[in-house]
This record gives sequence, structure tokens and C-alpha cells, in this order.
Amino acid sequence: MIWLASIQQTAGGMPVLILKEGAKENKGREAQKNNFNAAKLVSEIIRSSLGPRGMDKMLVDSLGDVTITNDGATILKEIDVQHPAAKMMVEVAKSVDNEVGDGTSSSVIFAGSLLEKAEQLISKDVHPSAIVDGYTAAAEQSLTILNKIAIKVDVSDRDTLIKIAKTSMDSKLVSDESPILSEIVVDATTQVSEKNPNIDGLKVDLDNIKVEKKAGGSMRDTSLIRGIVLDKEVVHAGMPKRIENAKIALLNSPLEIEKTEMSAEIRINDPSQMHMFLDEENRMLKTMVDKIQSIGANVVLCQKGMDDIAQHYLSKSGILAVRRVKESDMFKLSKATDARLVNNLDDLSESDLGTATLVEERKVETDKWVFIEGCKNPKAVTILIRGGSQRVVDEADRSLHDALMVMKDVLEKPSIVAGGGSPESYIANELRQWSGNLEGRAQLAVEKFADALEVIPLTLAENAGMDPIDTMTELRTKQGKGAKWTGIDVKATSVSDMYERNVLEPTAIKEQIIKSATETACMLLRIDDVIAANKSKMPPGPPGGGMGGMGGMGGMGGMGGMGGMDMD
Repeated sequence: MIWLASIQQTAGGMPVLILKEGAKENKGREAQKNNFNAAKLVSEIIRSSLGPRGMDKMLVDSLGDVTITNDGATILKEIDVQHPAAKMMVEVAKSVDNEVGDGTSSSVIFAGSLLEKAEQLISKDVHPSAIVDGYTAAAEQSLTILNKIAIKVDVSDRDTLIKIAKTSMDSKLVSDESPILSEIVVDATTQVSEKNPNIDGLKVDLDNIKVEKKAGGSMRDTSLIRGIVLDKEVVHAGMPKRIENAKIALLNSPLEIEKTEMSAEIRINDPSQMHMFLDEENRMLKTMVDKIQSIGANVVLCQKGMDDIAQHYLSKSGILAVRRVKESDMFKLSKATDARLVNNLDDLSESDLGTATLVEERKVETDKWVFIEGCKNPKAVTILIRGGSQRVVDEADRSLHDALMVMKDVLEKPSIVAGGGSPESYIANELRQWSGNLEGRAQLAVEKFADALEVIPLTLAENAGMDPIDTMTELRTKQGKGAKWTGIDVKATSVSDMYERNVLEPTAIKEQIIKSATETACMLLRIDDVIAANKSKMPPGPPGGGMGGMGGMGGMGGMGGMGGMDMD
């Protein structure tokens, strides 16, 4: 570590100050070693959670909230990483999660393995630039091999889609209920999908799938609602709580008398004038309700407020109404019920109404929610997640998010490979043969890239309690004989044909893992100098004040320390 108060002497012996006093610098091998170690530590944290036999992590934040998960992106998002190289590994998980939804753990583990293999080459005086060239070439060749072995799927083949969704959930807490949940995921995504003329697959917008979660019951009570569930209740006690063959009006305007924008006052000299004023307000509100009733609407869903008098007239007319509905829910309701969102009540007509077989207020645990279901060919649906406790429901929500993203990937790019580390093993075997065509030190880097790829099946075997050496030897032997779908069957703790075991994954996820991990490893390999500025100090608190002793809230660190004591 070099402290940069003065880093160079001039001819006259005077120091040249370049950086602020207190700034720190790591150079050369030391900088690379620190970065590699930080990145590998992040990889090690995630490694034990990979696969169906992976372990879960319990994460406790500074407020004491507990998260139990084995989702790589969630783990890295919850832990407070400080080292800049480690933060880059967290970004890998985030980018993979946002892009394809699954494969976050694999991408971080693979990136860590790439850096570990690169470190071995650097110790043998192979220049980082040569390693970067080799890794880049190997990644391109890997993607070519992957697309060559990928299998095209029919997006209308429901059985295959269920197998893919089930594979993504088999490594999660919800694995026991994955047969039921995978059907819900497939039905939800295919329902909201649309034909895309530009590509072979379909177009899927997951914003059209609303996920509501409520602790209570069991995970088997999770259901797909062919419509929208609103976490609101009917506004008036006198309104019907159940409407069959609903005609639904979606209003973006308030059912109340709008107040003037400028300050104004009304002078009333006679009690009868007050009576007339109130009667006029009532008449205007009744006119609004009469307009809604005249076009045949029996359900009103309003994004804005609803006056008490308007509620009274609506209840007398037998109309079910919900107010303060979120804007995002209004758009989903429009897609589900085929209703038009109306901004001005005067423009409302019968053709703007949507339809649903049933609109009903139901009690979900302790809350009252409104269910709009039985919509004809809805392009927005709701998945209602239930579970024994809030922790279970939260983890089920994360698992379903991954499964929905996986389904989106395969519907948009209908191409799959087997799982269990089989494509990684096959690509590694092919890369070793291909590296013989290269010249120079890049060849060494390609071979190390192949070794790094095998960290996926190796980790699966270790997490399943299998002997890593015997397993990898058997796997390489079978792969060498051309059995390209041979991988680690962690449930049977054997080396098997993963395609026959119905362990299927979208090709898009494997592509993203290779791209993200390689780019991150190459970025860290190019760094040979880390310059860290001195952290700015918090301003002191007011003198003599009770908060002053905390030093601009700096004393809160002591509270953090107490939290750490609890964990010990």
C-alpha cells in the first residue's frame, strides 16, 4: 500500500503532490490480487447455494428484517458489499437477473472461477492482455457451440414449457410444489403473450402479470386469476359485494365536485340559499351516477376520489364501486376486461365498458380484496401467492419471478438446452479441442476458460454431497464419448442424461451467463492500479446537543455493532 502524500521527488528534491493527503493506491500484482480475492470471496458466498441441493442463506438487515433465500441476486442485493471489485460481481448478478431472471448464481460462480484460473496464469508470467484475448475468443466460440447444440421448441407445446418452468423452481424453496406452480406460470405467460412478427417467438410483457401475495393457507392454495385482484374493498357498506356478468366502467376522473383552482368564496345571506347550494351539489353528483347507470354499468372502478353522496346514489342503484385504484392496476384492468380508461365522465359510453364473469369482494386472511375474474381472453392476469408464513410467501414470490422470466426467455427465443451442467461440460470439452488451433499464450487462456466452465457441474456435485473427483472423471469420460446431455443429476446423485430427466433450461440464460461473467472477469483483469480517495468526514453535530455526541449520526455505527452482537 502506498500513501500518496508525495509520490515523486523532483530534481531539486521537492515532493510533488498529486493526490489529496490520505488517498491510497494499490499497484501491479498487489492491486490485481486484492481485486481477485474480493471477487472470489463473493463467488464463494454464493457457491454453496447453487442447484436443487444448494443451501439457503439467512440475511438479517440493520433493522432486523430477515430474508431467507438461495437466489443469488437477492443474496448479493441484501448484503452490504464495500470492496469495489466485489461490487462489480454484485452488478453481474443484478444485470443477469434483470435481463433473463435466472442464472444469477451461475454467472457469479463462473466469473469467480475465471479470475481464479487467470490468477494461475499471471503467476506464470502470462500477461493479463493475453488472458483477456484468450477469454474473449473462448467466449465467442462457446456461444457458437451453444447455439449449435441448442434444441428448438414449439411455443405451443405446453408439456415442454412446464418442464422448463419446473426446472427453474426445482432449486428453490418451492420445489415440492413446483408441479402446481409451473402450470400456473406457463398458463399466465402464454395468456398475456402476443405474436411478434419480427421474431420466431412471442412477445411477453411481464408487467401484465400482477403478483399478489398473502400469508395464510399453504403454497398449494396459490392460484391464477384470469383477471385482476385489487387490494381494495368496496367503498360503501350498502353496495352489493358480488356482481355476476359485470359491466365494468374504468374512470380516471373523480366522482366528486371539483374545487376551483383559484381562491374563491360564496356569500350566503339566507338559509335557503345554503339549501339550494347543497341541493345543486347533490344534483350534480346524482347526474354523474345516472350517467353511469344509463349506459348499463354495474361496476365502477375509479382511480380518483369518490364523494360520500355519490357512493350513496351508486349503492341505491346497486352498483359496486372501488376508489383510489392504482394507475398500474387501471391499465391492467383495461387489458383484462377490454374496457377503455375514460378521463372524462361525459365521454363515457356503452362501448367503453369492459366485461367479467364475476366481480366479488372476498376476505383474504384479515383484508378484504376485490376480485375481477372470468375475463374473456384477458391480456393481464393475477397470480395470488399463499403460504404458511410471510418468509415462505416472500421466497415463493422470488421463485415465481425467476420462473416467469425463464418462461419469457423461452417464449421470446424458443431454444433450450439440458441443465445439470451438461452444456458447460460439453462446451469445455469442445474448447479444449479447439484451443489446439490457436497459437501463443491465448491458447493457455482458452484452456483455463474451459476449466472454469466446469466449475458449474463441479459445484452441483459438491452441493449434492458427491465425490467431486470421481464425478468429474465420469462426466468427462461420458462427454468424451459424445453424450452431450450428460450432467449432474443432484437428486439421484448420479451422472445421467439430463435431457431424459426433463431438466431443461432456455439457451438465452446460458448465453447471458457466459457473456456477463466473461466481460466482468476481463474488466477486472485489465485493472493494475487502484486509487482510492480518502473518505470525507461527516460534519460535526451542534455543540452541547444530545445529537452532537453522535457526530452527525456517525454514532449510529454503535447501534450497528449491537446488531452484530445479536447475530453472534
